[in-house]
Amino acid sequence: MANHRKEVPTLRSLSKRQWTKIAAFLVAVGLLSGAGVASRSFYAAEHQTSHVTAYSATDANAQEVSRGSFREPLRGANANTVYVTVKVNGQSRVVLGDNFTDVKSVLDTGDITLEPNDTVSPALNTKVTESTVITISRAGARLETSQSPIDFNIVKKETSALLRGQQKVETEGKAGVMETTSIVTRAGGKVVDSNVFASFVKSAPVDKVILIGTGTSSSGSGSASAGGAARAAAASIGTTVPAGAMQQWAHDYMLSNGYSEADFSATVFIISHESGWRVNAMNPSGAYGLPQALPGSKMGSMGADWATNYQTQLRWFWQYCAGRYGSVQGAYQYWLSHHNY
Repeated sequence: MANHRKEVPTLRSLSKRQWTKIAAFLVAVGLLSGAGVASRSFYAAEHQTSHVTAYSATDANAQEVSRGSFREPLRGANANTVYVTVKVNGQSRVVLGDNFTDVKSVLDTGDITLEPNDTVSPALNTKVTESTVITISRAGARLETSQSPIDFNIVKKETSALLRGQQKVETEGKAGVMETTSIVTRAGGKVVDSNVFASFVKSAPVDKVILIGTGTSSSGSGSASAGGAARAAAASIGTTVPAGAMQQWAHDYMLSNGYSEADFSATVFIISHESGWRVNAMNPSGAYGLPQALPGSKMGSMGADWATNYQTQLRWFWQYCAGRYGSVQGAYQYWLSHHNY
């Protein structure tokens, strides 16, 4: 009688060939699982978010007014600040503000005056965002660039290496260059309208440094004490002779309000390098005024006339230096190391 019971294979009954197939299958499953874990790790690493911690408008090519590499306190923590690009006949400029409603409000904030024949896109009543680019085409007008000199300052430093009454020029002064771009409309070869579009310090002035002797004949210019005093004097900021009305006012104001001559000299150095003492110096990034505040409207905390009054701008500058660097000289020391503040 035949046995019809189905024979169930056991582990012992498996052949060597069957064992080989099972081992190969288990190895394949292991490789696929490992590849899945590795791919997930690779994806996570590739898509890890990088956070930007600061915005920089530094003059990397020395062609724009100096800006710091970390200027959030200067710009303020207002989350509503908007950056809108305006192009006039192909030339771009960024306008900053915190109360933009439409295209017209951007042009008003940027002090951009429209002419009767100008073509504006988008329309003046169009709402704006940071992605908005306002284009202005001005018939009969073109962008013209001009350069004007920035006077250098005279700095006097005392040194015992020279006898009292003696003077020596340590560094010759050199005028800086202010570059201004304007939208100019001409008729019959004559300029009928001109609006400043941007201006910045192309090259900063170099101070003329004069050494003033304080030594006596008995001190000996070669003595160690005299040499040490000379090095200390050379390392100091010195005393700056005012070169204009704004500097004269700043000098008198600072000395009557507890500042020192060194504080004044630090002020002259920073402002000369930031704006060349131009109240309306305007960087395409949106920085404005003597201290190149970003945006310029931040100086409104010192007065509604911040856009035109150099005294308002300077008072804001001194307050900012005290708040961020502890003093004007602290800002000066930072500027020497970073070429901005």
